[in-house]
Amino acid sequence: MAFEGSSSLPSMASTTAFLFFSFTFIFSLFSVLIFILRMRTWCNCHTCRSYLTKSWTHRFINLCDWYTHLLRNSPTGTIHVHVLQNIITSNPHNVEHIVKTRFDNYPKGKPFSTILGDLLGQGIFNVDGDYWKFQRKMASLELGSVAIRSYAFETVMDEIQMRLIPIVASKARGENETEMNSILDLQDILRRFSFDIICKFSFGLDPGCLLPSLPVSNLADAFDLTSKLSAERAMNVSPMIWKMKRFLNIGSEKKLREAINVVSNSANEIIKQRREMGFATRKDLLSRFMGLVNNNDIYLRDIVISFLLAGRDTVAAGLTGFFSLLSKNPRVEEMIREELNQILGPVQDSPTFDQIRQMHYLNAAVHESLRLFPPVQFDSKHAEEDDVLPDGTFVKKGSRVTYHPYAMGRMEKIWGPDCLEFKPERWLKDGLFVQPDPFKYPVFQAGLRVCLGKDLALMNMKLVVAALVPRFHIRVVGPNHEPQFVPGLTATFRGGLPIKVIEKKC
Repeated sequence: MAFEGSSSLPSMASTTAFLFFSFTFIFSLFSVLIFILRMRTWCNCHTCRSYLTKSWTHRFINLCDWYTHLLRNSPTGTIHVHVLQNIITSNPHNVEHIVKTRFDNYPKGKPFSTILGDLLGQGIFNVDGDYWKFQRKMASLELGSVAIRSYAFETVMDEIQMRLIPIVASKARGENETEMNSILDLQDILRRFSFDIICKFSFGLDPGCLLPSLPVSNLADAFDLTSKLSAERAMNVSPMIWKMKRFLNIGSEKKLREAINVVSNSANEIIKQRREMGFATRKDLLSRFMGLVNNNDIYLRDIVISFLLAGRDTVAAGLTGFFSLLSKNPRVEEMIREELNQILGPVQDSPTFDQIRQMHYLNAAVHESLRLFPPVQFDSKHAEEDDVLPDGTFVKKGSRVTYHPYAMGRMEKIWGPDCLEFKPERWLKDGLFVQPDPFKYPVFQAGLRVCLGKDLALMNMKLVVAALVPRFHIRVVGPNHEPQFVPGLTATFRGGLPIKVIEKKC
């Protein structure tokens, strides 16, 4: 009897534990349901019905294109997506109000920092207040220095000459040849190129992603996955959905946690290596930051990941959009080539920093491509207090407010009836490049949070174009349709950008 009694105890304990966890799970689901019902997600307006049922996909392949359609047809250039508690605007006056006039009332906000907190931590893109001011001040001092700009220029030119040009040339064929060597995914090549650049420039380490063998990078792949899954969090009607999945460690949240672990471990290893190698005399950004905050590895880890996000995906996305447009516009390609010949001469040596600054048409073409394909398609803030936007839109405290550069670049009200054309000339006056109004063109943000890496990113893009356009004709292969974007923090073409490369005769 003693034996039988003791054997029943584990069984009773298991039953009790099962009942406890079952009750907890059911109660949690009930709480989520009550939360969602209180949010009134059943809003029956046309926009909310379309979002919830995804009926917008019957006409549009991208959510950003549907938003563009709605904003274009709004008298004020502003719409409400009530189920997301999101006000979306393409009105330049509203943009100026949000990012400059009432900057104090529109921080990133806790909802945003919570969505990206697992990935970005206390990095500059995910914080407000003193944390943001401190990091921005450090970054501004470093990125504005002549030494760091020269180092960036040398790093980009080395990667172009030693890796990018040979990779593209290996897939090229002569203009009169009928057989293609192979199809090249230019988006993949540009992402590898940008990843090598940002790691060299920021950390002094070379991942070698653009070596001839095109090796797989666990860090790059994990970073892509974290970007995609973090962006999908923001698309949920209620944050309780992804928070519950994270609590239970299931589905997409389990994958996200695993991918973030890979990114975090890699970032920690980078910091460890830099500390072991010494950082006092090195030129890379991490070494410079370590001289100021060397005793805080968590903070340094967040800075490392922020560098990766800023420098890798944005430049690659910008260049992918540029070459997709250039392929359809040979006239623009020829104009760029003529300007390069005029400034660099027939020998086509690598351009100097000053020569790049003289290329007004190239600068215009790059800005024009970013107007149509901004790497970051939208940016959101959260209202600290009730407010009224210049167009009369009431903003309730706690509401999400989003300005949409992708939609703004396609607005006839802003750019005229030819807004969908790839037309670099719109940026030129008497042959000279004219700086854009940042509130009509918030591709690099605007106001107090304007992108500190803007000049370096533009330089990077222009150096790549100046290297490839004189040597190759790059043509997109496949159906001539608008790209479909993969969910993510930056714009990525689904299926890549397949191209054929034709080597240009001297």
